[in-house]
Formats: sequence, structure tokens, C-alpha cells
Amino acid sequence: MKNYLILIILLFSVKSISQNDTKEKFQKNKYDLGISYFKKSDFVKALDQFSIASKIKPDNEIAQQALKKVDTLKEILRKDILAKVNGTWLMTGDKPDWTLSAKEDFKNKKVDKLIEVVQDKLLFYDQDRKSKVKTLTKTENIIYFNNDKSDSLYSAIILSDGKIWDCFLDENSKTIRAVNIAEKGENGIEKITDTNKEVYYIKVI
Repeated sequence: MKNYLILIILLFSVKSISQNDTKEKFQKNKYDLGISYFKKSDFVKALDQFSIASKIKPDNEIAQQALKKVDTLKEILRKDILAKVNGTWLMTGDKPDWTLSAKEDFKNKKVDKLIEVVQDKLLFYDQDRKSKVKTLTKTENIIYFNNDKSDSLYSAIILSDGKIWDCFLDENSKTIRAVNIAEKGENGIEKITDTNKEVYYIKVI
């Protein structure tokens, strides 16, 4: 009976070691892939790979190095996107501006909603279409949502009302799609997984 128990313990030990080896190999593969993408200046894909690597056996050296690279890449990507979005943006609605319903809704508006991105601030304006009078309605600091330092989310911002928006810039830097992915309230962060509100902007200046 004693020998039988020893055999079971040994089998579980071997299985555990094997699983750890598999995890570490997968982690190293993701880390190396991240390095490869980084050298090609494909920072978004590099960030994804380092993010995955940092979450596998998070206490080991590879994970710690990956986490540092996640932090560095987020800074690089945020500076890049901020430089591209500086200027004035016109809200076209909650659907892509090429759809018929979006075009019709936009056509019937009497007041336009504008956002001016200036360095680290967002200035919100209402502009009357007839008089062209522009009124500042709100000012927000650009605060990046960084609840999980190991994730690959780099373009999400949190506003003063607690709403968290992930912002996607098209390849021509002419359209922004903002998706409400979560909200911060009294009970912490509540993720929104369906019926996410979306807002679209086009660059005007």
C-alpha cells in the first residue's frame, strides 16, 4: 500500500513538472515572438505577445521582462496615436458615416458635436449649424485606462463620468470609432460585453 501511494505521488509530480515545462516553453515562444514583432516595429502585435507571456507563470523572469515591455510599448503606442489625433473631430453619430441611416441622421442635425484634442486634453463643443456659434461644454483630461498592467489595452481612456472608451483610429487617421467597453462605479469596474455604445468621429482640422 505504501509503495502504491509513493507511485501515485511520483506520477503526479512528473505530470506537474511536464505541465510546467509546457507552460514555460509556450511562454518563451510568445516572448520570442514579441521580440520578433518589436524588431519589425509591429508594436501592436508585439504588445499582444508580451501581454500573453506576462500572464503565464507571472512570477518568473520571462514574465517580468515581458511586463516591462508591455509598459514600454503602451507608452510608445499612446504617444503615436495621440500625435495622430491632435486636432478637431466631428461626431457623425453612433453608426459608421457611410451607412444610409447615419447619413440621414447627420443631415437632420441642428447642432454638431465637436471634440478638439489638444496635447493631453479633450475639449467638447456644441456648434450651431446655422449661426456657426461654437460653445465649450466640457473639458476632460486624457486619462488612460490601465486597470490591468499586463493587458494589451493601450487606447482606452476613462472620462470623469466613469465611462471607459476604447478608441480605434483607422489606417488613414481620418476616422475614430469609440466603443464604450466598461464603466467605473461604486462597485468597481463593470465590463460591457454586449450592446456596447459606439460613437464615430471624422477629422475636420
